Amino acid sequence: MDDRLLFLISAPRSGSTLLERMLASHPAILGRAEPHLLPPLAHLGYYGRVDKAPYDPFITHEAAGAFVRDLPRGEADYLDALRACTDILYGRMLDASGRKIFLDKTPANALVLPFLAKLYPQARHLVLTRHPAAIFTSYADSFFDGDVEVANRHNPILDRYVPAIATFLREKPAPLVHVRYEDLVADPETWMRRVLDFLGLDFEPGIIEYGREGVAQAGEGLGDPIGVARHVRPVIASVDKWAEALAADPRRFDFVRGLLARLDPQDLSVWGYPAETILDPVGRATGAKPPRARLTRYTLQRKILVALRRNIHHNALGRVLRRLRFALDVLLRE
Repeated sequence: MDDRLLFLISAPRSGSTLLERMLASHPAILGRAEPHLLPPLAHLGYYGRVDKAPYDPFITHEAAGAFVRDLPRGEADYLDALRACTDILYGRMLDASGRKIFLDKTPANALVLPFLAKLYPQARHLVLTRHPAAIFTSYADSFFDGDVEVANRHNPILDRYVPAIATFLREKPAPLVHVRYEDLVADPETWMRRVLDFLGLDFEPGIIEYGREGVAQAGEGLGDPIGVARHVRPVIASVDKWAEALAADPRRFDFVRGLLARLDPQDLSVWGYPAETILDPVGRATGAKPPRARLTRYTLQRKILVALRRNIHHNALGRVLRRLRFALDVLLRE
């Protein structure tokens, strides 16, 4: 399957849905909703473990290690077994489509890259990076109504993804090409030609206008509920939106600056955003009007959800929901 797989590696809110839709409009590439096949396999016990499961994850971790050590070829046999599973799943999905390459853009794959490189050492990887402050502010705005502190407590997205992807870019354990989001939207034809050349595919001019009528798109998934569907082709309107938002809100700016200061400058440089100039766009945006948020059904749902979750573990609503969950667990118990 190595020659038939393309892994799109990125942090969430990096523009991966845009890039996937462009690639999936190529007749040789199958794109679909994020499959999330590999992160669970990486946490079966041998490579990593979950902290909470309906079995004892600590005993599983020890037992898996002992079992694999006694296999005739050790870890190689274990990888063969896992690969047999994913080869069938990827392969049969791909065969049914009639296309040549399966595109997996699951963001959590970026957090299991050492495992992925062992499982498919010759598979091709397309690494997409975006300005880290743009990623974090988009994440906070999209899922936490702009509350940067709550967003970071829920998922310290920069601390998790920047070092993992930077290490992969630096060590290059598998074939890869690196694309910056800002470069892609500014000059999509140049960068898509590079990507398709990397894949050994001919350039199709139509992939730039991924949203044109008649182009089949990947099925709906959890990846990107807002933004991309409104456009026919890449646009640069969102490139500096984060800087304008931070320039207009000193409190958010200070918080994001603190997050960036925690990151290794070498990692930021590998990503393509040197630490010494990483906040320059905010200075250029000073005085600009903050971008107006569009109120859609999705954003309204998020605002309501954020409001309901606030202090949920200490208020009356939380107590009612815990009692209700207990009652439902009793009723649904096998």
